[in-house]
Amino acid sequence: MSRFLFAFLALVIGISGVCQENKTQSDLIAKDSKVTKAGGGYKFTEGPSVAPDGRVFFTDQPNDKIDVWNENGTITTFMQPCDRSNGMYFNKKGELVACADLHNRLVAITMDKQMRTLAENFNGQPLNAPNDLWIAPNGGIYFSDPYYRRDYWEKGRTELQDLRGVYYLNPEGKVTRVIADYKQPNGLIGTPDGKTLYVSDINDGKIWKYDIQADGSLANKTFFAPEGSDGMTIDNQGNVYLSNKTVSVFDKTGKKIAAIEVPEMPSNLCFGGKKRNILFITARTSVYTLKMKVKGVN
Repeated sequence: MSRFLFAFLALVIGISGVCQENKTQSDLIAKDSKVTKAGGGYKFTEGPSVAPDGRVFFTDQPNDKIDVWNENGTITTFMQPCDRSNGMYFNKKGELVACADLHNRLVAITMDKQMRTLAENFNGQPLNAPNDLWIAPNGGIYFSDPYYRRDYWEKGRTELQDLRGVYYLNPEGKVTRVIADYKQPNGLIGTPDGKTLYVSDINDGKIWKYDIQADGSLANKTFFAPEGSDGMTIDNQGNVYLSNKTVSVFDKTGKKIAAIEVPEMPSNLCFGGKKRNILFITARTSVYTLKMKVKGVN
């Protein structure tokens, strides 16, 4: 091989590598796709979770209901009341696991609307109010338990106000606290291989990254991103999506690669649709969709 040809091939390979590493917003979003309002008239939307068939279930917490978005553009009500459900995630049984903060509980809801309690206390004391969750491949559940005082709570209720933590509910039903050093934990998401967990300390404006251990505990706390997040999701390229002033996207190295503007401040997000290529965004009084080149992994 001539020196010229060798140098040319090296240059091409180098440029290709740079292009793969320096992804931008246009590499994520489908061509000519724009953020589109899918529904409105809500008080505060939250908790989007994709069902096995691609539908997205989401909450309107002040109105105590769960609605369902279908890829054909329709939105219907699934359940009302719903114990003030907030963050939600489907488990392998097809149940909708929800952070139901009317009674400080983590619950599972069947598709025929039967609700059962999964967790409601830690070491004999009631939780503050589970806020968001992610279910690991082994069925264990990580959930944040910050403290946001609700006007619908009973007077004199005692919570773990000074213990704003993140908890792990193992497959056998035992609850352990895995994070206890945050100002206010909120959004969280894990990788599909069950090895990594990303968690937001929303009041400190930071995202931290952890290695998930075999027993569900967390190790190797590592700074990931200089932004807080209400809700989080991840795509099939390992990019992490945050909801704050915009939809902020960070690649797996912690480099910010996108800031997607939404008409209202985003609160949470997930990938929906049968192909998992529609980014579904809850944002205050409305919900929005955006067709993507990348896909979700849940």
